[in-house]
Amino acid sequence: MVLIHVKHGDDSQFLYEASLETPVDECTLNITSIYNGRLKISRICSEMEELKKYGTLLPPEIMGLTDEQVVELKLIDTWGEKCIPSGGYTFHKDPIGRRNGKRPNEQMQNVLTKTIEEAKACVSKKLVQSQISLTQKKVQEALDILRGAIMIVYPMNLPPHDNIRLEIENNEDLSGTHASLDVIAPNIAQLWFSGRELVREPNKKMKDYLGRNEKTKVVLKLTKTGSGPPAREPPLSEQDRKLLMAEAYKKQEELKVS
Repeated sequence: MVLIHVKHGDDSQFLYEASLETPVDECTLNITSIYNGRLKISRICSEMEELKKYGTLLPPEIMGLTDEQVVELKLIDTWGEKCIPSGGYTFHKDPIGRRNGKRPNEQMQNVLTKTIEEAKACVSKKLVQSQISLTQKKVQEALDILRGAIMIVYPMNLPPHDNIRLEIENNEDLSGTHASLDVIAPNIAQLWFSGRELVREPNKKMKDYLGRNEKTKVVLKLTKTGSGPPAREPPLSEQDRKLLMAEAYKKQEELKVS
């Protein structure tokens, strides 16, 4: 199995293992799925941080209105009255008016906090340094952990319009958001190796681009079709460059002494 270090631009993402006999299209789809899955986990965790502080998301017709406007328009957050966190709630007003302020009690907040940390650790970029590869299964396990915590804290589930529930049920609509710019649709995903495009044709396999040594490690860059070739990897990593400079400086100092 080849160990693939996946990057997006110059940003390290994760490690992925694949056989050289794997079709390029299949490998591209799998890598893209993991990449997008990590983004989804990040979005859910971000919303869960807000959930534990300010409660569930207000309905679109109430979001952003002042208390006076809500009363004047006779609007009611019916879902907020149904979706009460386990153990009750304390009120903590959302300063930007997105959530209803009915935050979970401290015990349930801790459940959310620990789960967020656990899910993030499952797909952390730090796994690259530890030489631990990612799989679609591991990404799904992290999503399942998040889903489980939500059901513990909110046995009646979240409102159908809450971003967390939409994400978990794969019904999110990211159109017009900054987050949508990061997502790469599977049909326009493209892998590159040393400035060379890995063509997604039925007869193309990974060995056609990476050689035949199954025990090698390579860097592949993930882009969107039409964005052009990404910048090539520098011949030396930043760490190697620093080591060489330190060694050169040491030798220079030794020559001065002699």
